Amino acid sequence: MNTTTDLAVNLLDAKSLISSVGTVGLLAIIFAETGLLIGFFLPGDSLLILGGVAASSAAAKAFGPGVQMPIAVLLIGAPICAIAGAQLGHLLGAKVGGRLFDKPESRIFKREYVQKAEEYFQKFGPEKAVVMARFIPIVRTFLNPVAGTLEMPARKFFVWNAIGGVLWTEAMLSIGYFFGDSMAPVIDKYLIPAMALIILLSISPILVEVVRDRKKRKAAGPAYAGGAAAPGEPEADALQSGGRHRRG
Repeated sequence: MNTTTDLAVNLLDAKSLISSVGTVGLLAIIFAETGLLIGFFLPGDSLLILGGVAASSAAAKAFGPGVQMPIAVLLIGAPICAIAGAQLGHLLGAKVGGRLFDKPESRIFKREYVQKAEEYFQKFGPEKAVVMARFIPIVRTFLNPVAGTLEMPARKFFVWNAIGGVLWTEAMLSIGYFFGDSMAPVIDKYLIPAMALIILLSISPILVEVVRDRKKRKAAGPAYAGGAAAPGEPEADALQSGGRHRRG
């Protein structure tokens, strides 16, 4: 197979991608996963971890000879690409989000995503939501245009997008770089379970909030279950007022 065919076949295989696309390709994929809505299926987390391994002394052991990435370029380039990609997603949401998510025939960009994201913003606050989303596959792609659709101010989004982008990329790269020697012999066997653990830890605050919400619903009785707000909760119409997040 030639390089193009290999890339097409192995697009979801992070280890094969590392060997095929190199440093520039890795950075381009990080940008695409966070900025281009069609990039939600790309393996950003595992790609960054393996990028860290490819920059470590274990690169040859993990990927074979000829694969060595510069760690300085990754540490600088990855957060820049992640931040720029998310800003593009936010801009797209602000400019065309309404038309994008209101299409009844769309199977990917659904209005319910906007409504769920607004509820997510209400529970955690937009700042925490933007940072937490970085560590959750698919969510980190769609939350950016949804934040734009909900009119989260661009300046506020940029600040928290930058914090989340730096934390996510540097954490993933550091795992691969500092534990590369230990990971190299067992990458194929343990990478997926390790990523599942990272994702579980990332979404644990959301799971806790879901459990608390269910307890509140049970305690409040049929009225809350039917759509009324529980004591201390925002009124339901606050989430349905045009589908917009309050500026601030």
